[in-house]
Amino acid sequence: MTQAATTLKPHTASDLLIDGGLVPGSGGVFDVVNPATEEVIGQAAEATADDMDAAIAAARNAFDNTSWSRDHAFRARCLRQLRDALLAHTHELRELTVAEVGCPVFLTHGPQLVGPITDLGYFADLAENHTWRVDLGEASPMGIKNRRELRSEAIGVVGAITPWNFPHQINFAKIGPALAAGCTVVLKPAPDTPWCAALVGKVIAEETDIPAGVINIVTSTDHRLGEQLCTDPRVDLISFTGSTATGRAVMTSAAATLKKVFLELGGKSAFIVLDDADLSAACSMAAFNVVTHAGQGCAITTRLVVPRAQLDEAVSATKNAMAGLGANDPTKPGTICGPLISERQRQRVEGYLELAREEGGVIETGGGRPADQPRGFFVEPTLISGVENSARVAQEEIFGPVLVVIPHDGDQNAIDIANDSPYGLSGAVWGTDPERINAVVDGVRTGTMGVNGGIWYSADVPFGGYKASGIGREMGQQGFAEYLETKAVATPV
Repeated sequence: MTQAATTLKPHTASDLLIDGGLVPGSGGVFDVVNPATEEVIGQAAEATADDMDAAIAAARNAFDNTSWSRDHAFRARCLRQLRDALLAHTHELRELTVAEVGCPVFLTHGPQLVGPITDLGYFADLAENHTWRVDLGEASPMGIKNRRELRSEAIGVVGAITPWNFPHQINFAKIGPALAAGCTVVLKPAPDTPWCAALVGKVIAEETDIPAGVINIVTSTDHRLGEQLCTDPRVDLISFTGSTATGRAVMTSAAATLKKVFLELGGKSAFIVLDDADLSAACSMAAFNVVTHAGQGCAITTRLVVPRAQLDEAVSATKNAMAGLGANDPTKPGTICGPLISERQRQRVEGYLELAREEGGVIETGGGRPADQPRGFFVEPTLISGVENSARVAQEEIFGPVLVVIPHDGDQNAIDIANDSPYGLSGAVWGTDPERINAVVDGVRTGTMGVNGGIWYSADVPFGGYKASGIGREMGQQGFAEYLETKAVATPV
């Protein structure tokens, strides 16, 4: 392993990582913008179809013609090496991540940076501890005595396509288990956050023993490169995180070559408050959840479902909580709600706020741009009341700091409201009666649920959703298994 550099500064043009080398993009460069200031802070390499072709070829060669997929101990060592190298650059990566993503600095101590890097050690443990061969014993099918064995093998070349909201977390949630399983990877990160991936590529190339071609990182503003990954027959699996609409397009493109797809898509999760809950605490938590990182998270609970008799009290408590969680400079330690990622995303959120008014909704607080933030893509934390669950603002993913409050008429009605959604990614329930709480948990069709503020997010917990929220699971043993094939072997005895 080479010595770690003392600093890790963004390049003027962060290079692509292809076949173990850092190379400029064939299409030149594109601008990287700080969403809190609207300033161009540098450039990233603009890849072309030829660059993507080279990355896929490198990944295919590394999988087919090296021992990477079979050397479990070496892969584990490389993952820990990458973890340690990245942790050595935490300060530089933190500054870069806040500047590029616009996330509050406090989140970089958890899921925006340090958490995902540390989790690479969990995936290394999976590579070492997985039972790669299982003896099924002897049997005599058709009168012939055989010993049977199951073998786990890497699925092959993985095309990973990731979004901008939690780039490190999602990049490593794909890279980590894929490498642990023995796959090789072509990563195409979102064009809004190319540095978070490109700078990791620099560390991989210069400070680890990961072989050439095992990881290839291709940054580009050309969305057709994602389609290229999906349709190329040399790619065995597509792991995609993003919108449900794009997920459908990914699935369609991948169908031509019958490659496996993992899809982690949208959400419109319900925060259910039962009539025996601490209403003030529940509403405060709901407000905190929806303003964190300006609501730019697919698993954030964006529908607050409260007892009808307590609706006015719930609105008041949530408004009071939101008042202390205003949008602010993400570099300040106390900031919870930073900017949206881009002007395009802000316009999308503002379009939904106008739609809420057209649908008869009441903007209880927020609803515009904060007066004290003249620059940056900020939107005020917003609470909407007065709409039914059928309203578009209650059914569609907004991806901003916007919470819709909806009254319910009892536990079963709350479950019905939660399930009356095309999505099923996450959810929460607050109450005091364990039997009633468990009935809600059992009744809501969703991939994850938090009880009374419980946090399910962890490297060993599988994450994914029901219905239009996706296919498969990421993280945990189940996420690791997404990158494996099962081979049955029989030998006469």
